[in-house]
Amino acid sequence: MSEPIVTHQKALHREAHQTAGEPSLRQIAYDRIEELLNWGRVRPGQIISQRELMDMTGVTLGSVREAVPRFEAEGLLQTLPQRGLMVPSLDVSFIREAYQMRRLIELGAVPDILARLDRATITEWIDWHLVTQAQLGRDDESDLAEVLRDFQLYDWDMHAQMVNTMENRLISNVYRVTAIKIRMVAQSRVRVTRQNATRVIKEHLGFLIPMLNGESENAVQALSHHIDQSLTLALGGVLQG
Repeated sequence: MSEPIVTHQKALHREAHQTAGEPSLRQIAYDRIEELLNWGRVRPGQIISQRELMDMTGVTLGSVREAVPRFEAEGLLQTLPQRGLMVPSLDVSFIREAYQMRRLIELGAVPDILARLDRATITEWIDWHLVTQAQLGRDDESDLAEVLRDFQLYDWDMHAQMVNTMENRLISNVYRVTAIKIRMVAQSRVRVTRQNATRVIKEHLGFLIPMLNGESENAVQALSHHIDQSLTLALGGVLQG
């Protein structure tokens, strides 16, 4: 199994807090709880205690307590008096608001991507997708789980890098929180399979190739379609075609 990829978005997130003098234990606790949310190890609607989070993350109870207010402010945890912490439930408003924010940020990043992002980076993304597409096209099941996990990590990292081309830390942080909410939905509603990954690769190539060629309108249209497809699945719908 390959080591988890540390995204550019998370690197910026850590750098910002190191610059601000944030205690390292608090940041470690935050990052580890974030991973629990990202991978569905704590589920929407679940009630969990701070001590359970301490056990699951391997950090001190004090650092968990210090991290919790940030999650509350970001709408990722809610304190229930006498009961513990609750992970937000995935109601329709939660899902639609998260995807609306994603749409605003990602589509808004396209002009900056075309103006600032090195074309070699986009070419690298395209090449990686083509290689992974070939891997998923094989019948071999022996390393499928690893390929799918690597694909998820690469997907998250690529979208974060796209947003980071805007060079706006405020937007990048809002997007980071939005992405956690999107992942919470995805881990609960969408099973990552060979078929789903193959579809997403096709959708990614649909906007990456126009980005490489400087075709703004086509890139926006294809990226918008990709987000719409994800939202449809998140709401329990069935994709057409």
